[in-house]
Amino acid sequence: MNLREMSYLVAVADLHNFSKAAKQCNVSQPTLSTQIKKMEEWLGVKIFERNNKRVMITEEGRDIVQSAKKILQEVERIKEVAECSHNPFAGKFRLGAFPTLSTYIFPDIVPRMKNVMPDLRLFLIEEKTAVLMDSLHKGEIDAALIALPVHDDFFEIKKLFDDKFFLAVPTDHPLAENTEIEIEELATYPLLLLEEGHCLRDNALEICQQHNIAEEQEFRATGLETLRQMVKAGTGITLMPEIAINKHETEICYIPFMEPVPYRTIGLVYRKTSTRKEIIQNIENILKNFHCCPVKE
Repeated sequence: MNLREMSYLVAVADLHNFSKAAKQCNVSQPTLSTQIKKMEEWLGVKIFERNNKRVMITEEGRDIVQSAKKILQEVERIKEVAECSHNPFAGKFRLGAFPTLSTYIFPDIVPRMKNVMPDLRLFLIEEKTAVLMDSLHKGEIDAALIALPVHDDFFEIKKLFDDKFFLAVPTDHPLAENTEIEIEELATYPLLLLEEGHCLRDNALEICQQHNIAEEQEFRATGLETLRQMVKAGTGITLMPEIAINKHETEICYIPFMEPVPYRTIGLVYRKTSTRKEIIQNIENILKNFHCCPVKE
């Protein structure tokens, strides 16, 4: 079994479709199907159950595909090591961030990263925190921006900056006239929050629990921009991270909190065994110099 055949296996397993896998691998579907069949015969194991409508991985096939993925990742890593030996700031680098951060930070930092490391091929991944952590463990990404704390001895963790929370209310809300607010004042106002799986929801819930603030039970947003639109529509109020605030907005008032101000801490997380630490150091420096303005242009 060679590397190309392994890539066929992985493509079919990921896409659950022979036609799409063939297109991704730049081969004809008959060629890919023939190679898969030869591999199954050589191994004496059925890797895929298939008919005209669906492709399923067998129990034995699942283990084989996982091993193939690991081998292909290690081969890619060998290529990257060789490429970096000539230029430590070249090659592919995969940086992840969770959705309530990536939308607002990537557009600002990517040009700075390209300016400092012009030969770097940067791949940006937007996923929820649990997925990013799993991808880091598997070696599928090189580093990720995560809301701290992170408790895992497998990783190196660098604190970058604190992102303060503001109270977002519609312009006709009773609290809209406040120039600042004590967080205890929210005890009578349920907060709109994101759905399960978002770390911003976890941050907000922790604040709610500390100050006896209720969650609005009838609505949960799928993303931060949906949450913003719900506030504009007068559905309720919410906590908005400073990095996501737009000063040109006219339908929402963003009210700062009095001390102690609630916030989330953003960190850069990567494997202690990473071979890309020179790149990571540059990214850390860029991000530490990233100033989270109270209102975004």
